[in-house]
Amino acid sequence: MDSLPFTTERTPLTFDVIIAGCGPAGAMLAAELRLHDVRVLVLEKETEPVSFVRIVGLHIRSLELMAMRGLLERILEHGRRRPAGGFFAAIAKPAPEGLDSAHAYLLGIPQPVIVRLLEEHAIDLGAQVRRGCAVTGFEQDDEGVTVELADGERLRSRYLVGCDGVRSTVRKLLGVGFPGEPSRTDTLMGEMKVGVPQEEIAAKVAEISVTHKRFWLRPFGEGVYSVVVPAAGVGDRAEPPTLDDFKQQLRTIAGTDFGVHSPRWLSRFGDATRLAERYRVGRVLLAGDAAHIHPPIGGQGLNLGVQDAFNLGWKLAAQIRGWAPETLLDTYEAERHPVAEDVLDNTRAQMELLSVEPGPQAVRRLLTELMDFDEVNRHLIEKITAIGIRYDFGEGPDLLGRRLRDIDVKQGRLYGLLHRGRGLLLDRTERLTAGGWSDRVDHLADPTAALDVPCVLLRPDGHVAWVGDDQRDLDDHLSRWFGRPAG
Repeated sequence: MDSLPFTTERTPLTFDVIIAGCGPAGAMLAAELRLHDVRVLVLEKETEPVSFVRIVGLHIRSLELMAMRGLLERILEHGRRRPAGGFFAAIAKPAPEGLDSAHAYLLGIPQPVIVRLLEEHAIDLGAQVRRGCAVTGFEQDDEGVTVELADGERLRSRYLVGCDGVRSTVRKLLGVGFPGEPSRTDTLMGEMKVGVPQEEIAAKVAEISVTHKRFWLRPFGEGVYSVVVPAAGVGDRAEPPTLDDFKQQLRTIAGTDFGVHSPRWLSRFGDATRLAERYRVGRVLLAGDAAHIHPPIGGQGLNLGVQDAFNLGWKLAAQIRGWAPETLLDTYEAERHPVAEDVLDNTRAQMELLSVEPGPQAVRRLLTELMDFDEVNRHLIEKITAIGIRYDFGEGPDLLGRRLRDIDVKQGRLYGLLHRGRGLLLDRTERLTAGGWSDRVDHLADPTAALDVPCVLLRPDGHVAWVGDDQRDLDDHLSRWFGRPAG
């Protein structure tokens, strides 16, 4: 593990960005910044990575982002592909045909593995990571941020980003409000072995899940099951659950504890739903769980944080490298805050649909019927997997503001051209040029590209910043997103 050659006798080293927290969002952000030669230090308060093997799901948009940076094949080696359906409130409907993505599946992967792969990616690109370093204070001024660690060490950077989770120290010290609703309903979740045949489990789960939607036992192979069960009246919320807690709740709801034993990990989650009032105050920003918290239903949390990092990385790098348009960094909050609001709303709705009360159950039955309509099912899948996001870039074609799928181009696949984190002009007319922006925007003239529009300008995050065929109009949009031309 890389560490800094720093002692208290030396003048503090200067960084462009210090990131508090080396979870998925922090590691992804560090890597994105390093693509642009930004000096990055990641501070992680834990001395060792999380050891428990919780399986998380990478949704379609996150898989696309990994493909854009050349990470997908490596990540696929450690995960298991599953159908992209049945996400919304666990309503068992298959994904609609023809989802607009070359990666239309869910990838189940152990959380420690995806965190490790992203951290290794950041370090390979030159980011420095220090473990056992907790941020306890900071001061910002017109030129930078002075960060104080638990041992009294002080470090200096131009920007600080809090990716330090739900209980974010950075957010609290920044004084940013975190309004929302506290947790009302707790659920136990874990992975463990069982002591009864799979057929018996399947029959009992099918019987109970008709009314109890927050209850399941799902096999992971080798006798290991994912177990989810309501946690009403079990223990202290501040304490981690025990195997006995699981057995008690399983017996209460199912009449049997299924002989559960040998847990891999045990946890408890609530349905607290909160969103930071702001994502930026001066030179300090928030991303990932430090900016938003919601129930894990639909599996959107990790994905939302990684996508925050992807949106922020190139913009913060542009600010540091000196070519960012005046308002570029402000678009991070303007684009991502509404996305988080939508995720919070859809998880609120999903949690209501998991209730055993007659009213929510009636709404659930109605929605189950409506999801037989392709348009409804497609809308909900695109919402959960984040491929339906359209940022507000003003009036224009429907494609404007949306992400572009991984289409065929003459050099192979589109996402293969985005590994360096630069913009891309995809030109089917062979008449346009990136001109004075060629130091930050690549140009591919390809009349054979699988597009139904003449040309598109892609931001480094793969969203369409311009559609057209006029050079003067293109130049205006290059200036809007990529600043003044060089020279």
